Amino acid sequence: MQAHPHVKILGTGHAVPEKILTNADLEQMVDTSDQWIIERTGIRTRHIAAPGTGVAPLAATAARNALRDAGLEPQDIDLIIVGTVSGDYKFPATACLVQQQLGLERAAAFDVSAACSGFLYSLRLAESLIRTGDFRHALVIGAEVLSSQVDWSDRNTCTLFGDGAGAAVVGPSSDGRGILAMHLASDGRHSQLLINPGCGSANPPSPDNLHLHAIRMEGREVFRHAVAAMCDGLDKVLAKSGARLEDIDLLIPHQANLRIIQAVGKKAGIGEEKVYVNVDRFGNTSAASIPIAIDEARRMGHITSGQLVAAVTFGAGFSWAAGLIRF
Repeated sequence: MQAHPHVKILGTGHAVPEKILTNADLEQMVDTSDQWIIERTGIRTRHIAAPGTGVAPLAATAARNALRDAGLEPQDIDLIIVGTVSGDYKFPATACLVQQQLGLERAAAFDVSAACSGFLYSLRLAESLIRTGDFRHALVIGAEVLSSQVDWSDRNTCTLFGDGAGAAVVGPSSDGRGILAMHLASDGRHSQLLINPGCGSANPPSPDNLHLHAIRMEGREVFRHAVAAMCDGLDKVLAKSGARLEDIDLLIPHQANLRIIQAVGKKAGIGEEKVYVNVDRFGNTSAASIPIAIDEARRMGHITSGQLVAAVTFGAGFSWAAGLIRF
């Protein structure tokens, strides 16, 4: 198969659980208030999966929606990559469970663990593999059920996270549109600042360490690094593509915290009218954040054909990524 010069997003979709957890609900669960949460995070509601619900069903629904949008059938897919840190099991990969739910037999399927950067890391991998000519159509999914990893007595973290999945179908492009540039980076020196220390081989589950199996975060340090890293990623993809800041029609930052989003826009020099925000309704959905926002923005008419969209994200690791896409 001949390698193609461009890879583009052919369709998008997302899925979230039906249950909505409001700040008022959280007031009944932990020492917090609607005002406290909104002032610090900008989050008003988030979708929460039922206890014991895996992430694969959400990922598969988002994938079906993306396939429908692309006008393709599941059998057209030969590669599935799922970015997640809340997979159904330690193994097999959630991507294999999605493959089974879609009825695919021959697609390659694997997961990527890059926390909130998982979708853009996965998109970069899919783009590279399609460029080789070995694969033609890929499903790239960011999906999380982080409510399963939250300490509901810790108001500094339990107020932040929501569940959901976003998907994109990507394939070869001959019209010049598509992924123009991407940048991936990480810095493991800060791995302890945002971590779930339990459930792995370092701290296997036992009755004595159940307190370890929840997200821990040093919020101020994460904030500082996140803003700088996402702006650096944006600079990198602009330099790689030769595009200018004023060419960007829409910036989609990782939806972690409204203060971080606003700080990224201000530091980058992009007006608020060009910065997409839905963190108020979804909370931080980690790897699902960017693809949910892209799909929602497309369906609401904020992204139209020919527009230039930048996406930037930051997560545990620390890891960060940026992408510049011509739709």
